[in-house]
Amino acid sequence: MEDIVQLKYALDTFYFLMCAVLVMWMACGFAMLEAGLVRTKSTTEILAKNIALFAIASIMYLMVGYYIMYSSTGPIFPSLGMLIGQENTLDAVMAGGDDAPYYSSRADFFFQIVFAGACMSIVSGAVAERMRLWAFLLFAVIMTGFIYPIQGAWSWGGGWLSEMGYSDYAGSGIVHMAGAAAALAGVILLGPRKGKYGPNGQINAIPGCNLALSTLGIFILWMGWFGFNGGSELKISDIESANNVAQVMVNTNLAAAGGLIAAMIVSRLLFGKTDLTMLLNGALAGLVSITADPLSPTAFGALLVGAVGGVIVVFSVLALDRVKIDDPAGAISAHGSAGIWGVLAVPLSNAEATFGGQLLGVIAIFAWVFLASLIIWSVIKAVIGIRISEAEEYEGVDISECGMEAYPEFTGNK
Repeated sequence: MEDIVQLKYALDTFYFLMCAVLVMWMACGFAMLEAGLVRTKSTTEILAKNIALFAIASIMYLMVGYYIMYSSTGPIFPSLGMLIGQENTLDAVMAGGDDAPYYSSRADFFFQIVFAGACMSIVSGAVAERMRLWAFLLFAVIMTGFIYPIQGAWSWGGGWLSEMGYSDYAGSGIVHMAGAAAALAGVILLGPRKGKYGPNGQINAIPGCNLALSTLGIFILWMGWFGFNGGSELKISDIESANNVAQVMVNTNLAAAGGLIAAMIVSRLLFGKTDLTMLLNGALAGLVSITADPLSPTAFGALLVGAVGGVIVVFSVLALDRVKIDDPAGAISAHGSAGIWGVLAVPLSNAEATFGGQLLGVIAIFAWVFLASLIIWSVIKAVIGIRISEAEEYEGVDISECGMEAYPEFTGNK
């Protein structure tokens, strides 16, 4: 019997770690997606942001983030503390007994790090092409170390939102909407790219430089999402959990497919053309939409949840452009608008969730992350500035912030 317990412990730990690796691979997906949606003169900087933010998230989650999210006791603002030296949060405990963990707590720590990194990756694409690199990285320190973990403690950490009945299986609101709220605050203070909007409501398209990279990015994100949602079942070593993981992965895939097809149809009807960028964000919106509950819906239900997300993202992108919210990657729409829909859709298939509890979660998480981010962005703007100069923007953030270009043979192709 003891050998069986140890085998289950090892299997669940290994599964958890491999799902975390898949989610870490999503960092590459975000980097490729965003690198393709910006201009050639902004590619190096967007890549630097995406790889640096993951390193920052890893360190900040080690120092304070994980403790805030899962080991603190404050009712609204959790108590502060450091993970290092906290035996109950990091040490692996041998399985066995009613209260023993069924996987290594180090695996949980790693899994939560990659979620924090994914949340911050959402901000990167929205503020692309005109934000100072070090202003972004400074915000990443605060976001991953404090803003994100505090609201995560309210729900996944067993805090007041969890007690109020808020349900978010893998983070449509906790991760994706939170990232979009932080991005929105930054974009409002930052302003649009030069030339994006003209007089009399004119909206000028600024095409990305490499849609092949962006498409690769979505394929990587689609694949990584199986770890994002599948790992959130937390175990696989018994029949019920194994069946749940299979259901979650099937639903995750179908939601992405539904979002892509819906966005493709809507964009064709609206524009008379099949806009690839809308297809890509449609798949992303479908994935975000189902993340709040990929377990409860039927396969067809997951398809519909994703399809609605795909429709929402198209109209959200258009609406934000009309109010001059410049988001080069469509991140606020794909993760924010679709994230809200995903959270509110949970009671449609999960009888244990309530619309009131879900709405409370949306309001609380969005308000906290948006207002806290607005304050931090404002402080950074006042102290070191957040936007490059007009001349630097024309030349490109690659040169002004990194001193090199991703495509040097195309110098002058602005």
